[in-house]
Amino acid sequence: MFILFFFVLGLYAQDEEKTVPINKVINDIEKLHQVSFNYLEGDIAGLQLTPPKKTLSLDQKLHYLAKKTNLSFENIGNKFINIYKNKTEAQILCGYIYSAADRKPIEDANIILNSKIQITTDSKGYFEFKKENTNTLLISHIGFTAKKISADNQDSKSCLQIVLEPEITELKEIKANSILASGISKNTDGAFEIKPKKFGILPGLIEPDALQAMQQIPGVNSIDESVSSINVRGGTHDQNLFLWNGIRMYQTGHFFGLISVFNPNLAHTISIYKNGSSAFFGESVSSVVAISSTPETLEKNSFSAGINMINADVYGKYNLSKKSFIEISARKSITDFAETLTYKEYFDKVFQNTTITDFAKNQNVDYQSDKKFGFYDATFKYAQKIGNKDQIILDLITIQDKLKVFQSATANNIYKSENNTLRQQNYGGNLSWKRNWNSFNTTKINIYNSAYALLGNQNNSVGNQIVIQENTVNNNGVNLENQHIISSKFSLSDGYQFNEMGITNLEQVTNPDFYRKVKDVLRTHALIAEGKYRDTIARIYFKAGTRINYIEKFKKYIVEPRIQFSYGINKNLNLEILGELKSQNSQQIIDLQKDYFGIEKRRWIVSNNTTIPIQKSKQISFSLFYKKNDWLLDIENFYKKVNGITTASQGFQNQLEFIRTTGDYEILGTEILIQKKLNHFLTWLSYTFNNNNYHFVNYEFSSFPNNFELTHTLSWAVTYEKNNFKIALGTKWSSGRPKTSPDISKIDLSDPVIVYNRPNNTNLHIFSQVNLSSTYKWETANGIQYKVGLSILNILNRKNEISEYYRISSLTNSIEEVETFALQRTPNMSFRISL
Repeated sequence: MFILFFFVLGLYAQDEEKTVPINKVINDIEKLHQVSFNYLEGDIAGLQLTPPKKTLSLDQKLHYLAKKTNLSFENIGNKFINIYKNKTEAQILCGYIYSAADRKPIEDANIILNSKIQITTDSKGYFEFKKENTNTLLISHIGFTAKKISADNQDSKSCLQIVLEPEITELKEIKANSILASGISKNTDGAFEIKPKKFGILPGLIEPDALQAMQQIPGVNSIDESVSSINVRGGTHDQNLFLWNGIRMYQTGHFFGLISVFNPNLAHTISIYKNGSSAFFGESVSSVVAISSTPETLEKNSFSAGINMINADVYGKYNLSKKSFIEISARKSITDFAETLTYKEYFDKVFQNTTITDFAKNQNVDYQSDKKFGFYDATFKYAQKIGNKDQIILDLITIQDKLKVFQSATANNIYKSENNTLRQQNYGGNLSWKRNWNSFNTTKINIYNSAYALLGNQNNSVGNQIVIQENTVNNNGVNLENQHIISSKFSLSDGYQFNEMGITNLEQVTNPDFYRKVKDVLRTHALIAEGKYRDTIARIYFKAGTRINYIEKFKKYIVEPRIQFSYGINKNLNLEILGELKSQNSQQIIDLQKDYFGIEKRRWIVSNNTTIPIQKSKQISFSLFYKKNDWLLDIENFYKKVNGITTASQGFQNQLEFIRTTGDYEILGTEILIQKKLNHFLTWLSYTFNNNNYHFVNYEFSSFPNNFELTHTLSWAVTYEKNNFKIALGTKWSSGRPKTSPDISKIDLSDPVIVYNRPNNTNLHIFSQVNLSSTYKWETANGIQYKVGLSILNILNRKNEISEYYRISSLTNSIEEVETFALQRTPNMSFRISL
């Protein structure tokens, strides 16, 4: 023991005395930690010390050297270390960083001092710096809002207490991607969402046209194959709310409904609600289609241009800075330069059985016709972020269709001519300001205007008669919306909306003179409150809201509750319940089937709360959604009732055409979608059943089928997408829409007057159509993309009847049957270039 004691003591003495020059210590640290020291030889000359343990970290070794010497060590990014000789004792700046949500320390938070020195916090949220003349700290951590503070006046004897706000980004929870096609998804709130820039392909479509694509969704149809007559669960087109960046659009179709007015190469997100829409959506008793062209993140500069057999368009986006950009799009018909096969098919479809074509039928010699038709649309967006909290966005849109038709004929030495002009246009603007007060509270205010005009001028040489018709809408409003995130599961929204709608109808005739101009204005106020609860672990989603409308003119309150509930029975099966009460103060009516030459018959009017009631709807739906192993099954049952409809808004062409009364329609239906994805193939089959009936209590036949009832609708499609090649084939089949037949037994053929059977007592023939589309995209070495597309509508060239009515022929003085047909075989091709 005596020998062992002295042996250990000797070793200890050797260790205590084993000192080395500091430059050797520095060299060892440089090799081990891959750093470089910068110093003056005079500052370290003659210094010796015991080397620090090799197991220590770089910062720990520097701290050790600083304690053993009168030197300061400045670590720059763990790459360079500057050594200074201490003149006076350095002051230390220290602090602790906590989360505002739970006051727990934040580990590994990044702190940058004066934009150059960077360290991280330890497990206790602690950090320290050598205090300098200027002390500006930038603190950041993933999941928290960055914070910048000045600590110039901070007492070095006490540490900073810094709190970071959690950065909560609320994302829409997607129930399923690739519904019907890639780029189409279904969200937990029941909405279908289309991302045009990620859009795959659908039968008959070579571009992501929002209003054409939505007709593939079960429960959405167009009775007359038009995007200006979209019927969602039995409703008329005017009962749908179409919003473009917060602006209500009163015109939705070019070429009188065959083409959507929304540029398909522009939109970023399209949300479609058949039921259970947010309480922030008003003025609609049917669906909501909300189109946003604002990107979620700042995207790179881009430009594209394209052409098809109907129109050409350009699109451009340019970033003015890291916080601002402009976006411009423009589209124009090419009918001024060429009449393609597609254009001719569209033209024949639109103008059949109108006064334009009837003029030719009534003449038999020297008939001449000169037609000029064109349309355009353009949009502009300017977005600017101000600081880290504010954003301002300006959106502008303009749309116009114009038709000029001059017809002349000479019969029995009598010259007859008509000069018709029809113009339809919609202008809109929206200015919005959004502010993120903090991670939990956001405010958005937008001011908008939408101006719509439908103008018709008919000049008839016989009697030198001029007929002028105008229908204009001017809609202004202000929306205020606040969002409050209470916790990770619960959030609240509240707001206020003011809307002013003025609608004018003008009719002016010469020989004989007649003049009528009616203008009505309605102002409404709405208070909105909405709460949302989402628990992803328990698979529960619940959203409930209420909208309280006050109509100034009628001094009337209308309460509209909304509900969305979703529960995951298991990871594959989901139950969904949607319900809503909604109202609408405006609608489109048909005074005469020949209004605006029979091409555009509908004109907007506002409610007077008596003969034109406020329309009100109530709807509830239950659905089961199953998804497993690339199989998808969605079954939805719904009930819907709309009160306050007028016969003038339903497009009757039977005994009810000239009868004015009010009533309701009631629909009970089922929608089924089955889908399977297999490698690059996606196939789906959808079926819709609905029983849709009118109720007009003041009419002799108080109940009969709805004009827009399609009892059975069946759709099937298969798509193939691989790399840059896409192809889709599909068919749509539906039972014929209702029609009213004449009662032949009660008609005197010598002096014919049409006597009808019970309204909608029979149906048209079955509608069946097969469509094909394909696109191919390639990219050159310099990054330029090219895309070509081909589509064929109605490949089998089936003659599908879409309407049928009866009238007295002025030539034969007899009852004639008038039939209108869908598009014949219609090809289309497109080419697009993108930079």
